Amino acid sequence: MNDNPILRIGTRGSPLALAQAHQVQGLLAPLETEVVIIKTTGDKVLDRPLADIGGKGLFSKEIDEALLDNRVDIAVHSTKDLETWMPDGIVLPVFLEREDPRDAFISDKADSLDDLPAGCIIGTSSLRRQAQILARRPDLRVEPFRGNVQTRLKKLADGEADATLLALAGLNRLGMADVAAAILEPEVLLPAVGQGVIGITCRDGDPAALEIVSTLNHAPSWDRVTAERAMLLALDGSCRTPIGGLAEIDEGGIMTLRGLVARADGSEIIETSRRGPAADAEALGRDAGEELRGRAGPDFFE
Repeated sequence: MNDNPILRIGTRGSPLALAQAHQVQGLLAPLETEVVIIKTTGDKVLDRPLADIGGKGLFSKEIDEALLDNRVDIAVHSTKDLETWMPDGIVLPVFLEREDPRDAFISDKADSLDDLPAGCIIGTSSLRRQAQILARRPDLRVEPFRGNVQTRLKKLADGEADATLLALAGLNRLGMADVAAAILEPEVLLPAVGQGVIGITCRDGDPAALEIVSTLNHAPSWDRVTAERAMLLALDGSCRTPIGGLAEIDEGGIMTLRGLVARADGSEIIETSRRGPAADAEALGRDAGEELRGRAGPDFFE
């Protein structure tokens, strides 16, 4: 940590990112903290899909640099936006308790995805959402839709699309869940790996910061995301391949992990599942990912 007694919390500047940073701030009270806003490439470039400009790391690259340069002590992220491999010198030791991981359907044209008239446009830049939507509703069109929650809702209101999808967790954190026309169950739309989970990163070799944040880790959420990210790692997943994954743990400590890979046009979806003790989370995820990768074949990921 720095010599300053104030713990500096790095974050993106969107309303949702700030809500998440302030949530962490509240959990660290009465420790004195300061939120430091860092503009990322992913926030600056909004006219192209993430896959075309470098992938998910564009939401964390500048924040990682601020950590490594000792300009912030910890950083708060949406876990689903983090790369599968953490950069050298950065560790991800904490997942907060998971919010609702499901996706929300938002439209004034229909009450659900299945009720949308044929030919309607769904705005999303998520290949995971696109693939699963088109597999279920090939009669719909999908158009790129980037920006923060408020930006995408304005685009929808301006008629740039007939519907969009947003993570329910983000809407809940912003107090905006009432905009959802329907909540999509995982059987309809499998969430992104880590969706609904706030992750906290810090510098490797900063024991003071690590000790402070480690008390915030939520063990069941840690196990769930560990399984999902192990699956993603085995798949070598990136923004260019539609991948979904969700691990859940029952009261007996048994984990069920569901995963899928898909073609972006929805023409093929390959699914698998694993069930076993939550203590075996990493092995369950790795095994599921290896199976999906083997069944898909190398050309699937090109």
